[in-house]
Amino acid sequence: MCGIFGITGHKEASRLTYLGLYALQHRGEESSGIVAYDGKKERVSKGMGLVGDVFAEKTLKVLKGSLAIGHVRYSTTGSSFEKNIQPFMVIHKRGHIAIAHNGNLTNTLTLRKDLEDKGSIFQTSMDSEVIIHFLAKSKETDIKKKIANALSQLEGAYSLALMVDGVLVGARDPHGFRPLCLGKYDGSYVLSSETCALDLIGAEYIRDVDPGEAVFIYPDGKVESIRPFPKNGLSCCIFEYIYFARPDSNIFGNNVYLVRKQLGRQLAKESSIDADIVMPIPDSGNYAAMGYAEESGIPFEVGMIRNHYVGRTFIQPSQEIRDFRVRVKLNPIKEVLKGKRVLIVEDSIVRGTTSKSRVRTLRDAGAKEVHMRVSCPPIVSPCFYGIDFPTKRELIAAKSSIDWIRDYIGLDSLQYLSMDGMLKSMPFSRDQFCVACFSGKYPTHIPRRVSKKMLEKRR
Repeated sequence: MCGIFGITGHKEASRLTYLGLYALQHRGEESSGIVAYDGKKERVSKGMGLVGDVFAEKTLKVLKGSLAIGHVRYSTTGSSFEKNIQPFMVIHKRGHIAIAHNGNLTNTLTLRKDLEDKGSIFQTSMDSEVIIHFLAKSKETDIKKKIANALSQLEGAYSLALMVDGVLVGARDPHGFRPLCLGKYDGSYVLSSETCALDLIGAEYIRDVDPGEAVFIYPDGKVESIRPFPKNGLSCCIFEYIYFARPDSNIFGNNVYLVRKQLGRQLAKESSIDADIVMPIPDSGNYAAMGYAEESGIPFEVGMIRNHYVGRTFIQPSQEIRDFRVRVKLNPIKEVLKGKRVLIVEDSIVRGTTSKSRVRTLRDAGAKEVHMRVSCPPIVSPCFYGIDFPTKRELIAAKSSIDWIRDYIGLDSLQYLSMDGMLKSMPFSRDQFCVACFSGKYPTHIPRRVSKKMLEKRR
């Protein structure tokens, strides 16, 4: 999962991109990068770590230009190394190209092999680099045809911000897996993964970039759009609503906070329980828990306080780091929990190890009973479209019954939201969502799975 941001036509483009990336930090904590262009020269700054750690005032001063694109990364294809930090930029005989990519291409290995057989040399193990090669090798002089030809060879999920010879380009795959929106700030156009970044800089939301659309924003402010693909059925990632997107964002045309509350209400309708309090696991479970409490009439309490100086556990690629951060991140309020029948509302259960640790903490704090309700169905299949769910054998619900999971985590009861209930809670038609992680049915062809380690070894 990654976050992308781009702006053109503003003298403070790199600073605004820096702020936009701050707002999108939840989409990736591994690395951050910005490429800026002043009409003559491209300048790049990127590094491992959070936005605030990678960029300093002196860095932003160097990133001169009225066009900039930025990226925050959590690796899904291509391992976590400095060479894989985006935006990825090349300078070739016909100009320069930089790319920031959110998503995951499913035909990467086939494309790489074909390009390498024709003489291409790859610098990274990212799937995004194949797009750069297609653009650099293209003999088209018209930028719209060049982009359309490159995108036509891709399969899988992509939302892109591209810098091509001074033109800012935004594009989404025909299925619309990942969000991307267009905004305007002080006469300048902005691209962003989520509207929360527009809000931070005070930009006006114009519209979403449509699935299968590419938007071209030229240095003179002219905007053009192409839709080079036949219409496919939409497959918007439902997990963006359940967990990933910020609650103050509007994605796929609707507010995330309101959708999460509706998931909680539906969960209460399906799985009632005698409990003294309803509590979330901060922060992603907050809004479903509020909806559950409102629907059930059980009092909502905050039974754990999150240390906001610790990042989100799910974003950490190392299991050792993940376990450590679970212990550091949340502290129970014993006076709220002691002797109570506690109902936890969680957004999801992936491996189960994090939930087990949290339940143990609640019992140690004096909870009499601990029940859990989950605002999505069991996750039984990995994602191939940009969410780094582990392999099927690591997904606890893929190999275990709900009763076994309940006992493993240490709960008095456990229930998940039904598939029908989840889809009923969505703001638009159920057949327009990708639910492959819950059903195992993928909306596109999935080739033989290749891990990040295998791709790195091949490189």
